[in-house]
This record gives sequence, C-alpha cells and structure tokens, in this order.
Amino acid sequence: MPSSRRGRRATAWLAVLGTTALTATGLLGVPSAAAQSQFPAPDQIVTSPNVKHVANIPATAPLKGTGSTGTDIAFTGDYAIAGNYLGFTIYDIKNPRQPKIASQVLCPGSQNDVSVSGNLLFLSTDSRRSDNSCSSVAQNDGTKAYWEGMKIFDISDKRNPRYLKAIETDCGSHTHTLVPDKRGKDVYIYVSSYAPAPTISKCLPPHDKISIIKVPLKNPAAAELIATPNLFPDGGNPGSGTPGNLELGYTSATSGCHDITVFPSKDLAAGACMGDGVLMDISDREKPRVINRVQDDAHFAFWHSATFNNAGTKVIFTDELGGGGGATCNAKIGQTRGADGVYDITGRGDARKLEFRSFFKISRYQTDGENCVAHNGSLLPIPGRDVMVQAWYMGGVQVVDFTNSMIPREVGYFERGPAADAAESGGVWSAYYYNGFIYSSDLGKGFDVLEINDPLTDQAKNYRWTELNVQTQQTYK
Repeated sequence: MPSSRRGRRATAWLAVLGTTALTATGLLGVPSAAAQSQFPAPDQIVTSPNVKHVANIPATAPLKGTGSTGTDIAFTGDYAIAGNYLGFTIYDIKNPRQPKIASQVLCPGSQNDVSVSGNLLFLSTDSRRSDNSCSSVAQNDGTKAYWEGMKIFDISDKRNPRYLKAIETDCGSHTHTLVPDKRGKDVYIYVSSYAPAPTISKCLPPHDKISIIKVPLKNPAAAELIATPNLFPDGGNPGSGTPGNLELGYTSATSGCHDITVFPSKDLAAGACMGDGVLMDISDREKPRVINRVQDDAHFAFWHSATFNNAGTKVIFTDELGGGGGATCNAKIGQTRGADGVYDITGRGDARKLEFRSFFKISRYQTDGENCVAHNGSLLPIPGRDVMVQAWYMGGVQVVDFTNSMIPREVGYFERGPAADAAESGGVWSAYYYNGFIYSSDLGKGFDVLEINDPLTDQAKNYRWTELNVQTQQTYK
C-alpha cells in the first residue's frame, strides 16, 4: 500500500530457485551475477517450475483508466472482492480457473481497502472527498468541508451491492482491520491512518492514535466510532535521515499506523506503524494495549504490514521502502532494505517481546525501471510449517518458508517483465492464498489466479475457508 496517504501510486529470473536472506549473524545468499543481467521481456510472465499462471481478468470499466489502481482483496464463500481506487469488484471464483465478474461498484476514494463479515463489506476511504457518497469528487483543500473514513455495504446480493452507512474518522482510513468480539454479536474495525498536517482541518498533528468503530452485526446502520486510543504517548519514532534516501539512513517518523494484523483467538495484534513495529494485547477489544515496540532505523524505512505464523509465535514485518514507487530490488539497494523482517515472539504475558531473527528478500534483481518492495501477503494453511505468499509489486509474487526463523527460503515465484504499457505499471499489491489457489490484485493488470504445486504446499489444498480477511488471522488445524 503506497505510503503516501494522499493516493500516490505507486525481474530477472533464475531457472534454479535461490535463497536470499540475512540473519542476525550474517548474509546467507545474494542473487547471482545472472540475476543482474537477465530480465524478462515487457509483460513476459515467468515462474518457478512449481507455479502456474491460471487466469487473468484485466481492469474493466468503470474501474479502468485514469485513477484506477488495484488494491486489497477479501474473500467470502465463492467470491473474491478486490478494491480499487475507483471502487470495488466482486469476482465469482467458484471455478478458480475461470473467474467471472459478478458486479462492480464505482465509488472513488483511495485506497478502498476491503474486508467482509457475513453480508457486510467494509471499504476504506483515505482521500478527502466532497461528501460521503459514491458520487463525491476530490476535495484537495483541507481547509474546506470534506469527508473521509469508512463505508459499509450490504453484499447479500453479490450482483447488486447496497450502500448502507458511512463513519468519518480523523485522517481517513488508509487501512482497516476487522476484530470480532468474543460473543459473535459485534465486530470492531481498527482504522489505521497517518500523515497529519497543520493545513488539514480533520487531520492535525499529533496523530499517534488509531480509530475504533463498533458495528452491531444485526444492525450495521448503528455502527459508530467509539474510541481513539493513543498508541504512542511519547510520540513514537521521531524519524531519521533524509526522505527519499533509498539506500540507507532514512526512517519515517511515526504519526499513526499503516496497518494492523490481529489474531483474535490469541488476543494479539501486530502493528506496522511507520517508524515502529508493535505487539499489542487486544483482550479488551475496545482498549488495545501496546506491550512491546521495536525500531530498526538502520534497515527499516517504513513499517508497512505484519503477518503472524499460525502458532502466534512469530511475526513477519514488511518494509515499504520508497513508498512502493522506488526500484529497490537491485544490487545498489541490497538485501536488507525493502525486505521482510522475521521476528520471534518471546516471553509471556506483558513481558512478551519481538526478537529479530532474519531478513528476507526476493532472489531475482529487477530492472531500475520497476518498483519493487515487500507488500501484502498471507499464510498457507500447512500443518507444522510457516509458509506465506507475498506480493512484491513489480517483483511479482513469492512463496516463502520461514519455519526456520533464521533461514527463510524461497519456495516458488511468479512475475511479469516491465510493463509494456506505462498505464499498467505498478505490479502486485496483494497476493493471498484461498482454498487451493493464490489470488493477486495487480495495480494495473487486474486480477490474477495462480496455482502452486509443490510437496511442501500441497497439504494447504485440503483446508477450506468460508471467509477470509487476511489482516484478521484465524487459527487453522
């Protein structure tokens, strides 16, 4: 997700899979010389032998053209719902090899991140709009009346979604996370937003908080903002270095969170909060508590997203170096910037800590014209293993085994060469595993379906979700 909350948009391949990881004790591997000299042709699809490209649905009107950018994905039953800066699309994936568009809703407002709960769809708006309707226009002057926040839709009829409710939140909603209550009657929405400015009337500094919305599932029209807990009483990381420095020495100041992943059954949350990585106790859904914070100004530029393993004993944090728009997968940037950071959770209760174990980055260098950085991914449900699929913008999609926190390794990959049409550039925003297939949302290329066939991952095909919001992790057995 681009790190500019105001809507900034944001490979060579090897026949033999490689490992590119940095542990706490040293570098384990770097791309070979071949990776620096061989690159796919424009739009050429290349994969590891165990990955197949199954299907693609290009960006389709009305969510196509100027302003169109594919974003996040949520799943319910036989449907995948993909956000776009112009609205959202509901795809029928009953036959994953032949996905179809069930409906599209034109409702502009970056980023339009999505999540689902039963027949409810939640949509983030992180750009100032003239009002809360789907026919609003951009309101770029922060001193004039404007709206941004959360929208709720009824999607009981997948071919005819119905707009129900809007809830305004300070600084909008860059991302959001669903947190079910313990009784099954309500769902909470943790809204992440950031980048305050003295010229924006409803987004003034300091902004060290998240917003919490409570949604009664039987009466979603009664949804309301109930709390704005301050996660950083000390102001968080003050930041360091020169903005735009991709190579070293720049870390964003913390002014809110970019993304939060929750593990409700374990009462835990991991926050990727710009200059800080945080571990939270969410046993009281309305009063999340930070129990540990980590910073790494030497390597992390922008703490972007988080993924727990199934046991809740590890967290992978991603670093969105360059805001998602920079060419960071090359020898100049190296293997410790714009990478994954693997952390073990040690200790118990409020004494739990995030302990760094290793970095991981894709094993194929990209051209200097391709934006590439760690982005959104999800776990594969594999008993006894920690395996995730992850998007890397124009670095494509990668499957990573981090069962050994010290030595994560690549299992498979998919990517395209540089975009032949500049209007379709950007790469993969989200790549998620759902019921036997990998679904990806490309900023410009639309909706892709991939399949991985490998002895390590084949067990995942036996697991079936009925609903999946990746930032709301479930325990699989």
